Amino acid sequence: MAQIKVFYEPETELLSVFWQVPRRNQIGTELGDGVILIQDGVSGEPIGLEVLSYRPAASAQLR
Repeated sequence: MAQIKVFYEPETELLSVFWQVPRRNQIGTELGDGVILIQDGVSGEPIGLEVLSYRPAASAQLR
């Protein structure tokens, strides 16, 4: 089973979700509404997503 890695950068409000290891040669394609598909630069295989302007719900921040 693949591990999912989730990264959140509050300063830039960027949420990144990877279901494969991030790569140096990855490329991004904007799908719309601030959602970016991250793909392997060689094979074109999807390896993750990024969400721009992401803010967690206030209740999630209190945990």
